[in-house]
Amino acid sequence: MRTLRFLLRKEFTQIFRDKLMLRQMLLMPIIQLLILSSAATFEVKTARLYLVDADRSETSRGLVDRFRASGRFRTVGSTVSMELANNALLSRDAGMILQIPADFERDIMRTRRAAVQLIFNAEDGAAAGITNSYAQQIIAAYGRELGTEVRPVVIERPPLEVRSRGWYNAEQNYRNYMIPGILVQLVTVVGTLLTAMNIVREKEIGTLDQLNVTPVPRSAFIAAKLIPLWTIALVELALGLLVARFLFHVPMVGSVALVFLCAAVYLIAALGIGLWVSTIAETQQQAMFVTFFIVMVYLLMSGLFTPIRSMPNWAQWMAQVNPVKHFIGIMRAVLLKGAGFSDIVQPLSVLAVFGVGILSLAVKQYAKRSG
Repeated sequence: MRTLRFLLRKEFTQIFRDKLMLRQMLLMPIIQLLILSSAATFEVKTARLYLVDADRSETSRGLVDRFRASGRFRTVGSTVSMELANNALLSRDAGMILQIPADFERDIMRTRRAAVQLIFNAEDGAAAGITNSYAQQIIAAYGRELGTEVRPVVIERPPLEVRSRGWYNAEQNYRNYMIPGILVQLVTVVGTLLTAMNIVREKEIGTLDQLNVTPVPRSAFIAAKLIPLWTIALVELALGLLVARFLFHVPMVGSVALVFLCAAVYLIAALGIGLWVSTIAETQQQAMFVTFFIVMVYLLMSGLFTPIRSMPNWAQWMAQVNPVKHFIGIMRAVLLKGAGFSDIVQPLSVLAVFGVGILSLAVKQYAKRSG
């Protein structure tokens, strides 16, 4: 323990001596959180609408006014020619076409129903689907409005009324869903990349070989390398949670202490991966590329940006051994749902087993390479 204490003092002294690196470790993840929390979203705030109104009646103008008043759509053109509208969609000047047929008002008055056509630029299928949902809601609301105001024809209300309610994120604020996952991403980068870079740096300057011929136990050396970065990653998480709570107003329904307990276990896996990378990389450049390759695969298969259930079956099976996926699920469950320890014991167990396994493998590999 005395040897470990001196080694820890050395590591913390080196970290705090490099002011630029310290600022990068503490400030850069927070800046990334501020940027990514606004950029990493599938919410479509404004869609460019091209209007083709062949009816030009009071009823059709009412529908167009509802689209404009919603704040979700911005009209970029209006014509009766579908050819012009198609050209606007092709040139990406418009993202959606609303086509109202010539008999729109007459059909409503006579048959109590009418049809409009929505045409989307579906290059981005997710954005097109969200825009379609917004448009459907506006059209459905306008149809209900006509059913109560149009005279003399009375449009009967449907016999079944559907009422929906969202739990855990009632306002459907996308930041509440994304920010916990972004925090996991930042903690992963700090824990994995800095661990790999820190040890490989010792290789490059030759101090690692010098330490290997001293009586210092390898276990103490490895612990001294990992514990400071494990501590810094937890500090990063604390700063990120403060930003999420007081700047973005992310609800924290569950226990913050439970979040830190899970983060402490998860960081064992992240640090183990960094240590393993350091055993196969000879330069900091190699360590950086290998780490980013691993982290990118982890993030893309973690459910941070796309649902895992929408992936192929083989990818869903691979995601089950992805520690990032389990920690993101824990963060969202605890912060948004108020999950307790018993609710997350399964993913937490997976993290513990993975962390112990990868760290043991990395220590064994490191001892073999250094022997």
